[in-house]
Order: sequence, then C-alpha cells, then structure tokens
Amino acid sequence: MSPETTRPSANPYADTDTPALPGSVMKLDLSKTALVIIDPQNDFLSPEGVSWALVGKSVTENDTVKHIGQLFAAAKQAGITVAVSAHYYYPCDHGWHFGGPLEHVMHDIGMFDRKGPLTLEGFENSGADFLPEYKQYILDGKTIIASPHKVYGPESNDLALQLRKHGVSQIILAGMAANLCVESHLRELLEQGFEVAVVRDATAAPIIPDGDGYLAALINFRFLANALWTTQETVARLGAVD
Repeated sequence: MSPETTRPSANPYADTDTPALPGSVMKLDLSKTALVIIDPQNDFLSPEGVSWALVGKSVTENDTVKHIGQLFAAAKQAGITVAVSAHYYYPCDHGWHFGGPLEHVMHDIGMFDRKGPLTLEGFENSGADFLPEYKQYILDGKTIIASPHKVYGPESNDLALQLRKHGVSQIILAGMAANLCVESHLRELLEQGFEVAVVRDATAAPIIPDGDGYLAALINFRFLANALWTTQETVARLGAVD
C-alpha cells in the first residue's frame, strides 16, 4: 500500500484520484443481504427535529431523506431483509450518572424521548417517531424493528441476533448519524463477522465548529467498510429501478 495520497481541495468529500487503499470486491448475494437503516427518525431527518441545527446542512447537501427512501423502496422491491435500529430514551435514561458530549446534548434537547418502554402515549409524530414517508416500509409487518440502541452501537440491542436468525451475512448500511451511530454500527457489525457496505449519500452528520462529522465518518468508512457505494450504485446492485 503506497503512502502517497492526495485529496481534492474543491470538494472535501470527494474520493482521491490516487487511492492507496485497495478497491472493494464485495458482491451481493441477495438471499443473505439485509438493508439496515439506523435512526430513521424525525429528530434527525425532519426540519422540525431537535437536532436539525446540528445535522440539517449535511442532510440537505446529501439529499439523505430522499436517498434513504430510495433504499427502502429498492430493498422491498428486491425482496431482501430490511431492518431498522432505532434510538429511544425513556425517563429512566435521564438518570444516567455520566456520558459523552453528544450523549449530554441528546438528553439536554430531549432527543428521541418517549414516555416509557411499554407505552406509545405521545409517540406518533414525535421526534422519536419514524419519518412519515418511511412508515409504509417500516410498518409493513415484515421489517425487523430491533430493540432500541442506547448510545451509538448495536451492542445494547438485538439487531445482530435478528440478522443472524434471518440468515443475513451481508449488510447495506445507511441512516443517521454518520460519525456516531452509523459508524458505531459499522464497527460492531464488522467485528460480528458481517460483510458491510455503507451508502455514503444515505447518511449525514453534525457539522459544527468542533468539526465536520460527515467528513470524519467518510474517512473511516473508506478504511473500514467492505464497500462504500452511492445510493444509485446500491439500487443498481439490488436490481431495482431508480
């Protein structure tokens, strides 16, 4: 692997013309493939969501909402497994004694808040609810809705178990936020032995004075993911019509 790399200055997100890393050879076996969408919820993806001031620029630039919708539609058309790993906080979670900076932000702004684990009171159309245009895919009785993850990764939910039980070994990964829950899911799913492709324009991240979360994630996706595709490439690989 050559250490010589360059990155275009005009677009910080563009791939280098002289990559040092080998290209992807991942090929999908649709009988073993799942689309996994992380946090497709109002608080991340709606302009009314509590985190829009942090992620709205990136969501808009990537056309993330449209692209996630295209992935849902293509996956359903292809007949592959579809799973959602959502993020919920209950009143007891606000009693945690410590947390990282983003954990504190999420708790302070009431992100993903629900009344409790066994009630849907106030849930519909709340920040914790799914984006309305995705509900036709998520609530069709076939999509796996994993138990909630609590910080960033799937270690605290049943996503890996559900995927294993459905015979999945390859994952198409997208959702929110790129440098937080998506990257954490990527890392853990790789450690669990899954082959994972990330859809680069079906995610987004906070862009704040402290740093560009999307750029940070994109760099790590290039290093870690088995493949890094656009939505258009992914839809084509699923054999669906865009």
